[in-house]
Amino acid sequence: MYQRVLILLSVVFCLAGCQQFQRRHSAGIVAEVEGQTLTEDELERVTNGLDAEDSARVAEQYIQDWALQILQYEQASKEGSERIEHLVEDYRRMLYREAYEQMLVQKYMPKQVEDSIVERYYNDHQPQFVLRENIVKGILIVLPAGTPKQDKLRKWLANPADNLEDIEKYAYKYATGYELFLDTWKTSNQLLLRLPVDDKELLGELKHKQLIEVGDSAQVYILQVADKHLEGDIMPLDYAEPDIKNILLKEREIMFLQQQRRRLYEDAVRKNKIQIR
Repeated sequence: MYQRVLILLSVVFCLAGCQQFQRRHSAGIVAEVEGQTLTEDELERVTNGLDAEDSARVAEQYIQDWALQILQYEQASKEGSERIEHLVEDYRRMLYREAYEQMLVQKYMPKQVEDSIVERYYNDHQPQFVLRENIVKGILIVLPAGTPKQDKLRKWLANPADNLEDIEKYAYKYATGYELFLDTWKTSNQLLLRLPVDDKELLGELKHKQLIEVGDSAQVYILQVADKHLEGDIMPLDYAEPDIKNILLKEREIMFLQQQRRRLYEDAVRKNKIQIR
């Protein structure tokens, strides 16, 4: 069998180097191992677009890999079939168990986490919720250089809650960019995508200013900082909340599945499906 494979491969390599594959009968078979065949069309898909030298090299490697996979499988199935069958059955059982338990979780486990539970967990575990980057709530307005009435805008931005309508009218009239994020946090990395400053410059501005203004030759960037927390600070609750809910739901899932397993086992014992001797 090995000799037969090598002869077939030698023929294919010569044909591949000439880039002229002659079809073997009508089937276009270029290699055969243990009753399995590799067709010309399959080989052409991996050599398509290559020059003659690369085509021959890729074809040779592909056929060797293809043949070895078949030969190794055949050898393994003869010498280690019982062990492999055990492994396959164990894996099959594990997949069934996981699929069944995930169905139970999706169908029967409550997903709602009360705010009071989130807050309690936050208060009890604050040291684990440390910011790895700066976060900001506020307003970002991008204006063309020389835009009129910027002093009025700065005055409104000093107290955005009372002047939001005026700010928005001004932004819609003059701004080339406007983002209102008073209720959501933006990370410093997100802000750096919009501002012509680096991380060090932005941190310096955030530490000391509520109204940050930077510019280039074409535009003025005005960032009103309504709230901020810097890297190393404890996360605010509303920023940490998604992570806390994920933690609590994972803990709930573990407890839920433990209960389901115990209930299934006890029910089987009660119905004499399990007999302990």
